[in-house]
Amino acid sequence: MSLSWMSRFGMVCGVVLALSVGLPGAVEAFTGETAATSIVLGLGIAFGPPALTAFHLRQSSASGRFGVIAYAVNMIGLSLFAGVVFALNLVVFFLDPAVVKTLLAGPTRIALLGGMALFVVGTALFSVSMLRTGVFPRVPAVGYGVTLVLLALLAPLPDTPLNSVVHVLVAASLIWLSLSLRQGEASPRRAAVPYRTAG
Repeated sequence: MSLSWMSRFGMVCGVVLALSVGLPGAVEAFTGETAATSIVLGLGIAFGPPALTAFHLRQSSASGRFGVIAYAVNMIGLSLFAGVVFALNLVVFFLDPAVVKTLLAGPTRIALLGGMALFVVGTALFSVSMLRTGVFPRVPAVGYGVTLVLLALLAPLPDTPLNSVVHVLVAASLIWLSLSLRQGEASPRRAAVPYRTAG
C-alpha cells in the first residue's frame, strides 16, 4: 500500500466523516435528533481513524517526536470516542430513558467519560502538532482542535442550537484538512524542533 493511496483514501474518509457530522447537525437544528441522523452520526465516525492517519502521514516528516506522540494519543482517544459515539447514537438513543438513566449510573458512565477525556487530550495535542509543523493551513488546524473538543464536551448534554453549529464547524474543518491532502509535499512554514536520539 503506497503513501499516495493512503493519502487519497484518508482524504475520502475525511470528507465522508465531515459530511456524516455536518449534515445531521444541520438537519437537527430544525428537526431535533432523529433516528436517521443518529444512524448517520453513529456510523460515520468509523471513517475517523483513516483520516487521522492520513493527516499524520502528511506531516510526519516535519512533526518530530511530539507529532508521533500526539498522533498516538489522538488515535487511541479517537478509537474510544468512536465507540462512545456509536453507542450513544445507535444504542442509547433507542433505549427507554429509564434504562438509559440506570445504565449511565454505573461503570458505563465512567468508561464513556474516560474515553471522551482521552479523545479531548489527543485532539488538542494533534491540533498543536499541526500548528507546529505548519504543513496544514492554520485555520482548519486550529478548528480541528477547538471544534472537536467542543463536540466531545457537548456530546453527553441535551441538544441545543450550539450543538448544530459545532457539528457544522467540525465538518468545515475536516473537509478543509482533507482537501489539503491533495497538495503535493510542501515545505512547512515552521519545522518542528528536531529531536536527537541516542546512538
